[in-house]
Amino acid sequence: MPTRFLNVSPISQAKKTHQAAVTPDADIDLVASRVYFDFDNTITTFDVLDAIIEQFSVDREWVAYEEAWRAGDIGSKECLEGQLRSIRGTKESLTEYLSTVTLDAHFKRLLSLLQDAGIRPVILSDSFTFFISSILRNNDVKGISVYANRLRLYEDRLIPSFPHTNHLCSHCAHCKTNNFSSSGTAEKSIIYIGDGLSDVCPAQHADLVFAKSTLLGHFRKAKRYCVAFNDLGDVYNYFREHIISRKFARSTNGHVSRQIYYCHTTTPNST
Repeated sequence: MPTRFLNVSPISQAKKTHQAAVTPDADIDLVASRVYFDFDNTITTFDVLDAIIEQFSVDREWVAYEEAWRAGDIGSKECLEGQLRSIRGTKESLTEYLSTVTLDAHFKRLLSLLQDAGIRPVILSDSFTFFISSILRNNDVKGISVYANRLRLYEDRLIPSFPHTNHLCSHCAHCKTNNFSSSGTAEKSIIYIGDGLSDVCPAQHADLVFAKSTLLGHFRKAKRYCVAFNDLGDVYNYFREHIISRKFARSTNGHVSRQIYYCHTTTPNST
């Protein structure tokens, strides 16, 4: 694993390793980049995992875990383990619910644009592959890699496992930053698109960040540059400008000049 991602921690390591990468005059080669998407409330229009926890829980104990996680008192692994203990749902009932979930209306054309440009996007999520794969399949999305937590269904119980945990850091159930390396990034530029608390660490290791909601609020508070977006139509327009209209034009040093700007901004959520 490249030292760039070795033994990362949520905040301190990120500040040290990539502070220079977020300056507005930095250059990024879009063709030689890897694009990473969060899933819930980024590719989907709401947080599917939160909705499942709320709808299928038999008690309200999940709320205390959620509050403790948001306060930083526990990591997301402990949070998810506790919350899923309250869920009762069969494979059939969960599958029926997942069949109702639609994607951001612009995701498919953004995916096609990136793939046509030779960019192979990756989904990094702190949710579960069972949910994500079902939703992608139901919406006829193919050819995108997914890294997420795993789920085993036993009768009406959901039993989680966490193959992407960083044992040196208890902050996240899924260490998305370590998966930058696992998914073949190496020395490629990293573009990250996300919205939530679980996106803060990987976004701070990225060369270019598209942010909304909680993630946008974090970047604004830290006075770090990002591209704000309301929906993936804003992201599509950014890539269309830099990929199609420029036709992969290069500056004299072989890079596309990165222009950091704010799209139509949203008001970041307080949670």
